[in-house]
Order: sequence, then C-alpha cells, then structure tokens
Amino acid sequence: MSVSTGKNKYKYRLVSHYNSNPIITEAYRTLRTNIQFASGNHEIKTLLVTSTIPNEGKSTTISNLAMTYAEMNKKVLLIDADLRRPTLHRIFSSSTRFGLSNLLTNQCKLEDAITETFVPNLSLITSGPLISNPYELLGSNRVEELLNQLKPLYDMILIDSSPVLAVSDSQLLSVKCDGVLYVINYGKVKRAAAQKAITSLSHAEANVLGVVINNKKRIDHEAAYY
Repeated sequence: MSVSTGKNKYKYRLVSHYNSNPIITEAYRTLRTNIQFASGNHEIKTLLVTSTIPNEGKSTTISNLAMTYAEMNKKVLLIDADLRRPTLHRIFSSSTRFGLSNLLTNQCKLEDAITETFVPNLSLITSGPLISNPYELLGSNRVEELLNQLKPLYDMILIDSSPVLAVSDSQLLSVKCDGVLYVINYGKVKRAAAQKAITSLSHAEANVLGVVINNKKRIDHEAAYY
C-alpha cells in the first residue's frame, strides 16, 4: 500500500477538501444525503458513477462525493474503472504503476494497488497501466471477486466508469454494483442522447439512483456551481 503526496495541480476540483466554495461543498453533502434516501431499505455499498459522453464532470463528482463520505469517518475506497481515459490518478497525484488493470489480470497483490490519499479515510485504486481489452476484463468474473474481497474492508466503494454512449463498460459494471449515479453536464448533452444512455443502463438492469445535473448556473448572485 502506497501513499500519495506532493503538489496537486488538479486540487481545484477537490472543493470538498479545500472548501474553496461552501455552496459547492454543501451541494456534494446534499448529494450524499440524497443517495442515502434514494437507496431506501437497501444498503448502497458499491456505487458506480457514469455519464453520457466524456468531459461531463463525473470524475470531479465522484472525487468530491467520496470526500464527503470520508469526512463522516467512513472508510472509503475510490476505484478508477475508466480503463480508457482514466482521471483519478491525476486528481489525487497518484501513480498508475499498479492499479485495477493489474488486479484484474492477477499481476499484483491488493495491497500494492491501494493508495492512501492525502484525504483522511479515503483510499484509491487507480486504473493501472492502460490495456487493449478493457471490455473483456470488466465483464469477467474477476471484477465481482475483487469487489467481494474489498467490501469487508470499506464502508463505501465508489467506482468511476467510462461514459455510457462511448463504450459498453458502464453497462457491464452497473450490474455488479448496488447503485448507479448518472452525471449530465447541463446544456452540453442533448435530451435524446441522455435518454439513450438511461435506456442502455435500464436494459442492463442497473439500479439508477438518480441524476446529477452538473454546471447548472444559479439565478442569484452566486457563481456557476456543481
């Protein structure tokens, strides 16, 4: 198990940690609460976060959401399962030498792939080295085996996945998770595209808990917020 340290040029995304805007920070805490209500009587321990297309803010959303769980003294694990365009290693200044791709191909031990971030109670498994067959790996039984191995170790596991319309990775992973959070960048994604993505998740029988409308501007004096 390694420890992530050093200067992070992506720290502006981690508003829940640096508290750069209390309105944004509170929005993520509200999102955490809403997820708890949306789950009803079913425990949500593994949560997948995805979007329609790239660059909608899903990685920013999942990172800040993870920190709001960690601030409750919950033991939280972030997993970067976007094996095509991973981002979490940049946000948390972590190495991809060992990560999810290594674990799924049995090329490293679990303790080698887990990084302790600079946020208390928050650990990270990066994507690992990029591979040529992410679809086959993410659809394998090894994913479920890994999650079953991790669940007793953490209170909450959040998984960042590829956009739904880009590839089929999210559909494969969604059925292995307790719930799915769907991120939409306000004004960027057409209604038909969003509906198609939701339909794809429904066909996979994913438990979509709700939608995050991202970058929606406030109508009062406050700046744009997540």
